[in-house]
Amino acid sequence: MGGLCRHSLNVYDALVDIMNRRRMKETYGIHYSDESIAIAALLHDLCKVNFYRVESRNVRRNGVWEAVPYYTIDDSLPYGHGEKSVYIVSGFMKLTRDEAFAIRYHMGFSGTEDNNTVGKALEMFPLAFGLCVADMEAAYFMEGTTDN
Repeated sequence: MGGLCRHSLNVYDALVDIMNRRRMKETYGIHYSDESIAIAALLHDLCKVNFYRVESRNVRRNGVWEAVPYYTIDDSLPYGHGEKSVYIVSGFMKLTRDEAFAIRYHMGFSGTEDNNTVGKALEMFPLAFGLCVADMEAAYFMEGTTDN
């Protein structure tokens, strides 16, 4: 299984835990369908499909030049990160407003957007905040990396 698929499944597991098992409905009156949770978690990084390309470069090891693979970016649709995923998904299915905002703002405050805009979106759309936390939980705790 590829890294993007594994990451998306990890985000799904974390989001299910956040939205269902942490008593969000009982404590805060927040409830989302299983379908909305799955859509947001599994499609939040759709913009990364076919985004990276493997190339090679020469590296000298023990006095010998050797070709080694590395990843480059091949962005054929330069439309941002979260908004690109929303755009791609929207070509195949209709997203609810909450799903669209969750995918759009899943990067939270680590993106380049105005902090006031991000904060307002996370406040208005609890699924967005949950997805943001689930994405970080998957990247930092479950996968132990910061490049997702």
